[in-house]
Amino acid sequence: MWAQFTAVQFLTIARILRPQGRLGEVAAEILTDFPARFEKLQSAFLDAPGQAPRPVTVERVWPHKGRVILKFSGSDSIESAALLRGLHVLIPREQRTPLPLHHYYWWELCGCRVLWERQGREIGTVTDVEPTGGVPLLHVAPGEGKSEVLIPLAQEICTRIDPATKTIVIDPPEDLLDLNSEGRPSSLPAKGQGS
Repeated sequence: MWAQFTAVQFLTIARILRPQGRLGEVAAEILTDFPARFEKLQSAFLDAPGQAPRPVTVERVWPHKGRVILKFSGSDSIESAALLRGLHVLIPREQRTPLPLHHYYWWELCGCRVLWERQGREIGTVTDVEPTGGVPLLHVAPGEGKSEVLIPLAQEICTRIDPATKTIVIDPPEDLLDLNSEGRPSSLPAKGQGS
């Protein structure tokens, strides 16, 4: 599962597309894996490029044609709603939906140190998580002068993930890192749940 982020302390849950109706409502694209969160949304933050997110009160919310319609306090006309076009709707990171065991928000994995415990060495630091349609890939930056390493985010390979200590312990097949260094594709067949 994943959620986009715009700043360290906020998660993006929607992007305002356009005014909807005549009373200041806006139609927004849903950017969360948990759209049910909108049913109880009473407050949020709106971001504007180059400005700090500003708090808003949510008066009403309802789903409409795969999107969500939002009515914020103080937005009472088509003109005021038009000024919100393109802004992101944010929530504090602490309000994220808890995930089941062995599932992680991808942003939690970025910055984690990847350790190959059996070899007793550090591989590098996760810089990105790439969705593949199957098992996602961790992009791992090793030390200077070394090529990026791609590691499948599969439970059989990533045996221990601890976002709190920013650590991922791996037990890869012996040839996985060799495949990376030779420039060949490093994704392995999916054998289990990756995220």
